[in-house]
Amino acid sequence: MIQRIVDKQQSLKEFTDNACAQASFCFAYLLKNKEIKVNGKKTGENIILQAGDTVQYYLTQKQQEKPAFYPVYEDEHVLIIDKESGVNSEAVFTALAEKYENCRFIHRLDRNTKGLMVFALDERSEQTLLNVFKHHSLEKKYHVLCFGTFPKEKEVLTAYLKKNAEKSLVYVYDTPVGGAERIVTEYTVLQTGQGVSKAEICLHTGKTHQIRAHLAHIGCPVVGDMKYGNALQNKSRGVARQCLVAKSLRFSFENHLAYLNKKQFVSRFDVEI
Repeated sequence: MIQRIVDKQQSLKEFTDNACAQASFCFAYLLKNKEIKVNGKKTGENIILQAGDTVQYYLTQKQQEKPAFYPVYEDEHVLIIDKESGVNSEAVFTALAEKYENCRFIHRLDRNTKGLMVFALDERSEQTLLNVFKHHSLEKKYHVLCFGTFPKEKEVLTAYLKKNAEKSLVYVYDTPVGGAERIVTEYTVLQTGQGVSKAEICLHTGKTHQIRAHLAHIGCPVVGDMKYGNALQNKSRGVARQCLVAKSLRFSFENHLAYLNKKQFVSRFDVEI
């Protein structure tokens, strides 16, 4: 059994997605079988929780042991993990914070994106890492599988991205429009075949859903992307989660973390044609 205390008003699903990685993997099953208790009472509905409520998840051993992430690197200042697909970054942080008292959240990956995430373990390192990710002063590469063929083997794309918070969507334009921000996405084709292309992506800006939206905009939607991709193509391939991995990280620090500059961190995950 895993127990969590609610911090604010929200739905049971929303709370589970952000507070309990193992339960989020099998939330529908737990609800159907009433394996969740709220304040000591079983529930089979996605009820609204209040701050201070106690939620208990009754998981099987197999469900409880399913990994949400894998360790990659750890020292006294920095922690790097490999996130699984199907789990929120916030739930990963919740799990890490139980083990590391001073764990600090730096950046996130989309729920269905696998790969490398970085956390700080002290205040000084937190400020350094927040600044590095904010200004993109690091080498961060992704591997992605897309439908179709890219127009060139290698290219730096520039466009303009506008958020629609109400719909939780972004829109990409070739020319500036009101409220849009400039985005720069670099790709290198690694492999092609069977109607898809594997590419390495380097982000020069880091906006919401940038990779998925920008690649869809040029006619190469990410395989499995249910928001910006092609539903019929995804169905034909039998995928419902985007084939996107935060593959590698390389830092360029000039302070107490400079010892990390010689290291390249690589995810165990990849995408395959």
